[in-house]
Amino acid sequence: MKIAVAIDGSENAVRAAKHAITLCKYLPDVNLEIIYVADYNKAKDERLLTQSPESLTLKRDQKVLPIVELAKDIGVQTKITMLKGNPSQEIIKYVNSEEIDQLVIGSRGLNTLQEMVLGSVSHKVMKHVNCPITIVK
Repeated sequence: MKIAVAIDGSENAVRAAKHAITLCKYLPDVNLEIIYVADYNKAKDERLLTQSPESLTLKRDQKVLPIVELAKDIGVQTKITMLKGNPSQEIIKYVNSEEIDQLVIGSRGLNTLQEMVLGSVSHKVMKHVNCPITIVK
């Protein structure tokens, strides 16, 4: 079984990752895949702020590695997948092409302008992925 969690560094994404790790802990023969999408629009801003590709990579790793450590601490194996582009489109395309059995995603991400009940990324992903999805608040 393949469970994937999409993260962006937000508190909801961390809660989603913890939920996915808990699922993996109790299910036999499960692989956890951590998906991080570098948004092109945000990447441009990040690149200007950080001034080097190495520091941009470090900043992304700071969002992913704590999740890897949480999984490792309870014996869950992880695979990290870094994608580039529009987060909702890239998550949908990847999950549908990689035969993911379950996707876990936070209800809202880092975008504070979209304070809706459900974030725009999670809403789009929910409507278009072919596997069951758990949205964590």
